[in-house]
Amino acid sequence: MAIKIYIDQGHNPVNPNAGAEGNGLREQDVVYRIGQALAALLRSDARFDARLSRPSADTQLGTSNASSLAARVRDANAWGADYFISLHTNASENTAASGSEAFAFSRGSAAFVLGENILDWLSRITGLRNRGMSVRTNLYVLRRTAMPAVLVELGFITNPSDAALMNNSPELFAEGIYNGILAYLGLL
Repeated sequence: MAIKIYIDQGHNPVNPNAGAEGNGLREQDVVYRIGQALAALLRSDARFDARLSRPSADTQLGTSNASSLAARVRDANAWGADYFISLHTNASENTAASGSEAFAFSRGSAAFVLGENILDWLSRITGLRNRGMSVRTNLYVLRRTAMPAVLVELGFITNPSDAALMNNSPELFAEGIYNGILAYLGLL
């Protein structure tokens, strides 16, 4: 039986629930492409099945922030995903802020350990700083999923070099996440 990975490309193409912007890029476009690359990697490995929250670039989920988040969680839960990975780009007024970080609902959980593996491999492959794992109990997609869920802030869209790397090399981020999943599962 294939391991089912739900890839949530954070945000919608347009409001409600559009994402951050920086350096001429939109978060929802960057994470859409990285999610597509990750799904392709997972689908090329017979051990996995992958589902995307946004299978097409113009997929719009929900009519509000709340209903957009609920649609993602409902889809993952109904599909019976084994793991939920939500992809995002970070933003800061400090354009020097750089690196990848991730969040899970609780420390010591399967999701927290999965996130640590993903961050380790993202850093190895992209060269971006590993800013570490944190607990966030207020994030809907971490709180309401029926499976281990990790929200990954891949890099800072407001940092020119992070933004360029995410935009120009989405496959590096996909490879980092894929290797992190493999490492977590003891398959690497």
